Amino acid sequence: MLGTIVNTIAVIIGASIGLLLKKGLPENLEDTMMKGLGLCTLFLGIRGSLEGNNSLILIISMVVGALIGEGIDLDEKLNRFGKWLENKFKSKDGDKVSIAEGFVSASLLFCVGAMTVVGSLQSGLMGNHEMLFNKSMLDFVAAIIFASSMGIGVLFSAAFVLVYQGAITLAAQWVAPFLTDTIIAEMTCVGSVIIIGIGLNLLGITKLKVMNYVPAIFIPILLCQFM
Repeated sequence: MLGTIVNTIAVIIGASIGLLLKKGLPENLEDTMMKGLGLCTLFLGIRGSLEGNNSLILIISMVVGALIGEGIDLDEKLNRFGKWLENKFKSKDGDKVSIAEGFVSASLLFCVGAMTVVGSLQSGLMGNHEMLFNKSMLDFVAAIIFASSMGIGVLFSAAFVLVYQGAITLAAQWVAPFLTDTIIAEMTCVGSVIIIGIGLNLLGITKLKVMNYVPAIFIPILLCQFM
C-alpha cells in the first residue's frame, strides 16, 4: 500500500497548494484557466481513447455501463454527497464549480489509465512501487492545476485515489490473472472516452452525468474473455 499512500499524500499536498493559489486568482483568469483545463482534459481523453483496438468493446461497454450507472443513478448519489460536502465546507467566495464536479473530474483523471492499474498490481504483487511513485509526481502537478481552478472538490478526490488504488493493490493476487495488457488497454480506452465527457462539461458544451458512465470502465474485463 506504500505506493497508494504516497500517491494520496501527493494529491492532498498538490490540491492544498492549488487552493492557496486559487484565493489570489481574479474571476476572469479563473474562467480562462477553467476553459484551458477543459481543453487539456479533452486532449488527455482523446490520447487515452486511442489505446483500445476494438471499437465494439468500447460501444458495448459504454451502453452496458450507462444502463448500470443510470439504474443505480451514481450521479445523483454523488451529487447528494457533494451537497453534503458543500454544506460542511461552503466556500465564502461562492465558487462557480461545485465540489461534486471537482471531485468527480479529478478522481477520474487520477484513477483512469494504465499507470493506475499496472502500478497498483506491481505494488500488490511484487512490492514494486516505482510506477505509482512516478504517477504521484504527475498527480501532484495535476492536483495543483485542478484545485486552483476547481476548488476543494479536488482535495476530496484523494480519498477516491486511496480507496480505488488501494482496492486494486490489496486484490492484486486475485485480479492480476484477469487483467491482461489487452484488457488494460480497453479499460483505458473506455475510461478516456469518459474523460472526454468531463472535458466537454468543463468547457460548458455539455452537461453529461459523467458518473453514470463509470461502470463502463470495468465491462471490458468480461467482454475481452469472449471477444
